[in-house]
Amino acid sequence: MDASFGATLRGVSLATLSSDEFDELTELWLRYRLLVFPEQHLSTTDQVAFARRFGELEFDLAAISNVRSDGTLRTDDGSDDVVSILRGNMSWHPDSTYMPVQAKGAVFSAHVVPSQGGETEFADMTAAYDALDESTQTIVDGASAYHSLYYSQAKVGHRGEDPSSGDYSGYGFHRHATPLRPLVKQHPDTGRKSLLIGRHAYGVTGMSMERSGSFLSELLEFACQPPRVVSHRWSVGDVVLWDNRCLLHRARPWDMSEPRVMYHSRIAGDPVSEGWE
Repeated sequence: MDASFGATLRGVSLATLSSDEFDELTELWLRYRLLVFPEQHLSTTDQVAFARRFGELEFDLAAISNVRSDGTLRTDDGSDDVVSILRGNMSWHPDSTYMPVQAKGAVFSAHVVPSQGGETEFADMTAAYDALDESTQTIVDGASAYHSLYYSQAKVGHRGEDPSSGDYSGYGFHRHATPLRPLVKQHPDTGRKSLLIGRHAYGVTGMSMERSGSFLSELLEFACQPPRVVSHRWSVGDVVLWDNRCLLHRARPWDMSEPRVMYHSRIAGDPVSEGWE
């Protein structure tokens, strides 16, 4: 792709990959961090089976959708927990940094797409770290930040005090201690450093809350700029695989009077490399 990362792979069937093909695909994934596979049209069963080839799953399959199980559209008026999560996900983030173990990666597929909008953007935090000036690298190398879904969802007016009261499953609104994670992560497979920031991060160690907020905002603004950003316009049948250990992502807005139905399989992280103490 015309960016610091990302590749589109055609002429491959994810549902029928041989062992050798999967090994080659894994090498490409680690090299490019984001892989897009057009026209796959995977069944949900095949999607889960493909995701499992990368390891244990944090969860098998979740619908990321503004459509209820009965086919009606959810109301975008602030009263629907699921739409509040969709709105929150329109800000840059990695997955599951607010959980005890951060996710390794994700497989995402498009089943229904709106006529306009609804793209997914990705940002390369490895290239972003490399682009920092020396003084900023010194600051981030020695700092950590807390990560919380309560914190990030509160910014869109979603408190999550009683997630069981709505249709949202409550995933992420847990009662574990709040993870404190380094601002700079070393990739367990490639050894490269990347920034670990995004909407869930707050409270940088050694900084006031006010300074922490401005510092993280400035860092995010710098990091998520060309050539470190890719925008994927979905077509039905597309599958995307991304490395959650070094990329951020966000959904782009769309007219929620139109349906958008995506399926997400989340690859679990290794507790040794993706956990926290």
